Amino acid sequence: MHITKRQIYYYDTDAEGVVYYGNYMRLLEEARTKFIEDLGFNLKKLSEDGYLFAIRKQEIDYKAPIWYGEKVEIRTRVEELSPYRMKFYYEIYNSNNQRTTIARTDMVCINRKFHLNEMPNDMIEAVRKTMESK
Repeated sequence: MHITKRQIYYYDTDAEGVVYYGNYMRLLEEARTKFIEDLGFNLKKLSEDGYLFAIRKQEIDYKAPIWYGEKVEIRTRVEELSPYRMKFYYEIYNSNNQRTTIARTDMVCINRKFHLNEMPNDMIEAVRKTMESK
């Protein structure tokens, strides 16, 4: 499991001071990107090499609000893996260690023509190792 810690800023929130529902996508994107980078892969370099990643499906279950000023912990792991696809699972915890959010992202690897493209083998192996170390 990968952990990303993040401060909630004013721009993350709505007029009531809670994280705006659309901004959860940003939190998940940051956690997913950090997960991949911490495995040693750079998304810009992967893109230059013809490996693009697209979101096929996104699910978010909001359990409790996250407030301006809180520090959150986003726990990320890959729950399904194929040569073309990674399905991420996230849990977000607030400053009181309360689980506020459960989310899943189904992401596929494509080429510049938007056809499925197998991810690099070293990336698949690196992700597989994280799944084995649960």
